[in-house]
Amino acid sequence: MSMSSPSDNGIVQFRSPFDVATTIGKIRDALQAHGIAVFAHLDFSGDAARAGLTMQAEQMLIFGNPKGGTPLMQKEPRAGLDLPLKALVWDDGQGATWIACNAPEYIIARHGLPDAMAANLAGPLALLKQIASEPAA
Repeated sequence: MSMSSPSDNGIVQFRSPFDVATTIGKIRDALQAHGIAVFAHLDFSGDAARAGLTMQAEQMLIFGNPKGGTPLMQKEPRAGLDLPLKALVWDDGQGATWIACNAPEYIIARHGLPDAMAANLAGPLALLKQIASEPAA
């Protein structure tokens, strides 16, 4: 598993042992099993294909839990720019699949929220790390 450095503009990144579709499915299942709603599933590469364009497989899930995100937006409404949370999954064209998301600490710092509020966003990040560390079948 590879994780990006904090200098990557608040983005954390993990290598997935699965292809894009399998990774997205595992993320969706893990989120829903933990009571986290998936609000949208964007298939960027599928949309590109429908427009007659080609790109490596790339998909995004938009998800959250109002119990976690609402307190952040109550304190700072502009936090809604980064909420709900997102997980981006793509094929790098070199045989690797990657998962990326915003670091909770980045979202907290960006909106001037108390550091303790990062705990409201930490659960999904742990799930993404868990999926990235699973052995491939």
